[in-house]
Amino acid sequence: MGHVDHGKTSLLDYVRNTNVIAGEAGGITQHIGAYNVKLPDGRRITFLDTPGHEAFTAMRARGTQVTDIAIIIIAADDSIMPTTKEAIAHAQAANVPMVFAINKIDKPGANPDKIRQDLAAMNLLVEEWGGKYQCQEISAKKGTGVEELMEKVLLEAEMLDLKANPNRKATGSVIEASLDKGRGYVATVLVSNGTLKVGDIVIAGTAWGRVKAMFNERNQKVEKARPSEPVIILGLNGAPSAGDSFHIMETEQEARTIANKRMQLQREQSLRTTTTLSLEEIAHRVALGEFHELNLVVKADTQGSCEALSDSFIKMSTEKVQVNVIMQAVGQISENDVMLASTAENGMIVGFQVRPSVAAKRLAEQEGVEINTYSVIYDAMDDIKAAMEGMLDKIKKEVATGQAEVKEVFKISKVGLVAGALVTEGKVHAKDKARLIRDGIVIFTGELNALKRYKDDAKEVASGLECGISLVNCNDIQAGDIIETFTEIEVEQKL
Repeated sequence: MGHVDHGKTSLLDYVRNTNVIAGEAGGITQHIGAYNVKLPDGRRITFLDTPGHEAFTAMRARGTQVTDIAIIIIAADDSIMPTTKEAIAHAQAANVPMVFAINKIDKPGANPDKIRQDLAAMNLLVEEWGGKYQCQEISAKKGTGVEELMEKVLLEAEMLDLKANPNRKATGSVIEASLDKGRGYVATVLVSNGTLKVGDIVIAGTAWGRVKAMFNERNQKVEKARPSEPVIILGLNGAPSAGDSFHIMETEQEARTIANKRMQLQREQSLRTTTTLSLEEIAHRVALGEFHELNLVVKADTQGSCEALSDSFIKMSTEKVQVNVIMQAVGQISENDVMLASTAENGMIVGFQVRPSVAAKRLAEQEGVEINTYSVIYDAMDDIKAAMEGMLDKIKKEVATGQAEVKEVFKISKVGLVAGALVTEGKVHAKDKARLIRDGIVIFTGELNALKRYKDDAKEVASGLECGISLVNCNDIQAGDIIETFTEIEVEQKL
């Protein structure tokens, strides 16, 4: 665990001798990946690679619940970031022992002692400084210190005396779930106890099914998964939530009954949480003058990303614009999603690492529904913020254009009062609005009736020139008054 770009995936790459980062969008991990690594002495460690982005708090919280030991990675040329503090807090809350890895020690600005000092300030003393936390300086790119880090992790595991019984029905956690076009619903699970076999009837959250096939993280077919082995299973009838625990059932009937009960409870819960407008809320909205709602349908390739995105969007709500996620699901964007977005006011669809089907695209064009697809979470958040700002009413702003001093006043029949004035600042335009100021007090605001140079109409009069100005419906102009001209422009509000 650790902050974005501190080297979590790079360390795993070195340990696994493969390159994962190349396949990550924008070089940042957006899903939890689980990898089983066999060390030279035959012992195995399963690694969970968690995202560092702050939107994935929920996924990280679930990540620590699955693990026995947390490796907290901190870059030596940086400091302890809020995300790292959050990761440490999650590990402490879940009572998971931590091993600190100080990465990037080969970089020019690296200062590992500063990191130890920051940890000490958080009341986390490393062993070299007389504390109880193991700490190792590493370079994930070059592989320096990685073997020592593995030793320390295994030492920690021996101290914990971790045991599991392979001769029982499997239990464990769902790490990630997605919808695969050719294979149906696919779930990555980590077995924590027992042995999971092909043909077992599995229930996880509201999804259930018989395990049709199992693959390891390198996509090789396996027949069974023992404790602490991550596998991809096929055969579930839906996508369970990341973090759900799974259990093995005796019969399909039993699994179906429990899944249906859970579905019912979930439906009841969602009905209870839908908010109806109270009188107070309506009064609050009226007082604000303007209130907008942005209704989003969120579709993503995996359940974890889907939740992370939805949570981030809901948190973006402000007093003037509320963001509602009316539906979140995994899989490609379908016609149903488009219909749902079109029936909701200000409805739009956000797709993360997924694309709309041809029929959905066509329907979206007919219904005028906007479909936005992204592969990096930051871009999605920026666009939603821009959409929220676009919903706010524009505000009018005055821009002063010129100033003229009244030298003399003429009374002309059919026209009324005309001021003979000298432009002292800026330019006076015939289309501008004007204010008449006497002794610093505004006594009239209105439109210009006419602007003349000698006997001809003028479009504009520049500074230093004289002109004749008459104002609409103004019958009180005196010598020495100041006429200030201005225009109104519309400015978009910011959140």
